[in-house]
Amino acid sequence: MIRLSVLDQSPVPEGSTAGDALRNTLDLACRTDAMGYHRYWVAEHHGMTGLAGSSPEVLDQSPVPEGSTAGDALRNTLDLACRTDAMGYHRYWVAEHHGMTGLAGSSPEVLIGSIAGATDRIRVGSGGVMLTHYAPLKVAESFCVLASLHPDRIDLGIGRAPGSDHLTAAALARGGARTPLENYPNQVQELVHLVDDTLPAHSPIQGVRATPRPDEPPEIWLLASSADSAAFAAHFGLPLGWADFIAQVDGAPIIDAYRRQFRPSARCAEPRVLLCASAVCADTDEEAEAIVATVRAWRASGLRGPVPAARAASNSDGATLPVAPAPLAVQPGRRSIATGTPDRVSTRLTEMAEASGAEEVMVVTICHDHEARVRSYELLAHQFGLIPPATPEQ
Repeated sequence: MIRLSVLDQSPVPEGSTAGDALRNTLDLACRTDAMGYHRYWVAEHHGMTGLAGSSPEVLDQSPVPEGSTAGDALRNTLDLACRTDAMGYHRYWVAEHHGMTGLAGSSPEVLIGSIAGATDRIRVGSGGVMLTHYAPLKVAESFCVLASLHPDRIDLGIGRAPGSDHLTAAALARGGARTPLENYPNQVQELVHLVDDTLPAHSPIQGVRATPRPDEPPEIWLLASSADSAAFAAHFGLPLGWADFIAQVDGAPIIDAYRRQFRPSARCAEPRVLLCASAVCADTDEEAEAIVATVRAWRASGLRGPVPAARAASNSDGATLPVAPAPLAVQPGRRSIATGTPDRVSTRLTEMAEASGAEEVMVVTICHDHEARVRSYELLAHQFGLIPPATPEQ
């Protein structure tokens, strides 16, 4: 006798939400169970507004709002991590910047420990550690400690950008000289061997071990905004984190080349791509545009100083009205910010994911107002079906 089964891709009908689609999946599963169907399988899809089985991710640069302190910004990071963990986000990465008054996260490994300790299930990682500043052994041991404390929850994203001005970069380096960029591939290779405890016999540090040895080592991602770094990810068989929000080139052909040239490794059998995009989501397009106007001005200034607030002006009756800075032209080569309502932003993110073929999409949101930033991620969580939309009574 033939037994019938069901494959459900959680389709999102026009005019409904991803949350509706997921509730439809639960309803169909219950009803086909009662009908006597044999199996019920669900599919995995990412970055698609037509299919609800997706799980967006967070990159937090710990922005410092004008009128607040770096301590406030770091506490906002912890708060946002806890709240996005509760919303169902999959990853939460923190960035590394030095000598900047507008971005507070200068030590990702310290923030990761605090975030992982304050959250329950979300993966926590670096986006990323700027490896050229440090000895690979030190980075490996820091993340082995984190992975030992928080098994199967730690990601180690690495990059080669300075994340600072040249003087600060030199001060970070031992002996006053930053590791030359041509040595970066050797650093990456050594770091992977140390994390995996697989140093080859010919290694100049053979016999050294990164301790403690965690049961589950951290996932290593190589971050890129250029063809060179993406080529390193392909060569070493590492998943690629494409930083679209800072890239000055179109990522699609570079990601395609990464997939073609990928060399399978013990860590990663197939190419994997995470695309990180800049987005601000609000209840209305007008509200989102007002938020983004201040961020555009800040970006156009070279990220100097804290993130500015919208200024206020008075109308003819003397009432105070919020006024955002006039939108400025985006710097040449800089990627735009996906802005607007949840439907509009998710459509843009879907287009970017489909153009690049990315399996995962991460969102970085910069706002002056912390609650507006939380709301942006909350609206996206509703749109992608992580949490049901609030009812009017709520």
